[in-house]
Amino acid sequence: MKKILFIAVFFGASNLFAQQQQDSILVKEIPTIKKDVFQQRQEINSLTKKLNNQQYILNQQKKGLKTLNLKSKKQENIIDSLNQLIKYNSQNIITNSTELGTKIKQTGENANSKFSELDSNLSKNRLYWIIATLTTLLLGGLIYWLLGKRIQSSKTDVETQIKNTKTALEEESIKLDNKLVEVLETQLKLKQEQTKVQPAAANEKADHSLALKVADEVIRIQKNLSRMDESTKGLKQLGSSVQRIQDNFASNGYELVKMLGKEYNEGMKATVNFVQDEDFEEGKRLITRIIKPQVNYKGTMIQTAQIEVTEA
Repeated sequence: MKKILFIAVFFGASNLFAQQQQDSILVKEIPTIKKDVFQQRQEINSLTKKLNNQQYILNQQKKGLKTLNLKSKKQENIIDSLNQLIKYNSQNIITNSTELGTKIKQTGENANSKFSELDSNLSKNRLYWIIATLTTLLLGGLIYWLLGKRIQSSKTDVETQIKNTKTALEEESIKLDNKLVEVLETQLKLKQEQTKVQPAAANEKADHSLALKVADEVIRIQKNLSRMDESTKGLKQLGSSVQRIQDNFASNGYELVKMLGKEYNEGMKATVNFVQDEDFEEGKRLITRIIKPQVNYKGTMIQTAQIEVTEA
């Protein structure tokens, strides 16, 4: 009996010890189990969110599909309407083509009939038309030749008259300029004699008005001379008179500065009018006209030049 009791106590103690060891192992594994459970919950939450997103996308796609279906139905209705319209137009085209073909056929028959009548009439009158045309051409050619000869003769007469008139005007201009030069020379001589008789006081300003007027007229006459033919009557005499005035100028201390044909530079003291010329050399500026000359008296400028400069 004691043995049995001892054996029972031994097995009970063994079971109790084994149970305590198992409990100790479970207690150690509880944190690991909790961690696994937490991770699984996180994964479940993540999957739930993804599932919700997929459900939202699926709902949006369903709405889009519904909208596309509505548009497709509208497009089908429009296509049906267009098909009906095309069918109607095709019928109209066939009807119009038939009518047009009939009218073209009738018109062709009428035209052929009229052409036949016209050919018949032309064959009768063609000879008369040919004769009339040839007669008209011959008369026209004769009249053209006579008019051309008359016009050429008239043109020659007009050119001769223009040339004679121009020559007469130039000769008359030279006569007037000669008389003007004589008057100017007389005035200059009187001015010189008056200056000798009544010399100006030292502090009195000299009067250059007559000299400036003479200078302007000399420039004008020189410009006119450059445009005239050398064979013009009286041209050489006028040129000699102008040169004589210039010599008189120089002997009394006056100088007409020669600027025509010279290159213009910004340092010149003059009133300048610039003229553009596309055919002129690039970068070159020449004085091509003297409107008023520069006049110096004893080395001092008493009149500023007014010039025209041509540039590209």
